[in-house]
Formats: sequence, structure tokens, C-alpha cells
Amino acid sequence: MGLLTKEIERAPCTVEISHCFESLHAHVRFNNGAVIYPGDEVKVQGPEIMAAFGEVVSEDREAIIVRASKLEQLWTRLTGDFEVMELCEFSFSEEVTL
Repeated sequence: MGLLTKEIERAPCTVEISHCFESLHAHVRFNNGAVIYPGDEVKVQGPEIMAAFGEVVSEDREAIIVRASKLEQLWTRLTGDFEVMELCEFSFSEEVTL
């Protein structure tokens, strides 16, 4: 992998969708041990998976991993903390007023 070039990797994966009162999540587990690094993109192939309320659905799929270039990895590491902070809302008052 070069400074500006990307690589594409295919990996078998298991997709788990939970739509329960206790847990609402979607997880992708790579069956071949692939690891995702900052800046990488993952696209799971196949139709949309829907889970009805109270269900946990698990399906085997194939994922396409687009590896970030070295420059993109560096940029993601440098700016990633700022993007996460946009999701945070802080309040230091004792009362909440709207």
C-alpha cells in the first residue's frame, strides 16, 4: 500500500442485528480475522437485513474492505478526535433548562 493508493480486500463476515428492548445494535464480525484501521471503509454485500422487534438476526455475508492510503490513515488519526467531540454535549450546570 502506497502513500496515495488504496487496496481492496474481500472478507467473509457474520452480521448480527438485534432489535430488542435490552439492546438495539448491528455488529459485523470478520470470519477470517481481518482488522479495520482508521480511515478504512467496509461495505457489506447483500440485501438489507431487517429484524422485527424482539428478534436477533444473524447472517453470513461477504464484506468489501477498502483500505485507506497511508496519507488518509494519518489524516484520520490527526482529525478523528475533533469529529468525535462534535457528538458530545456537555453541561456543567445543576439544572437543565430549555
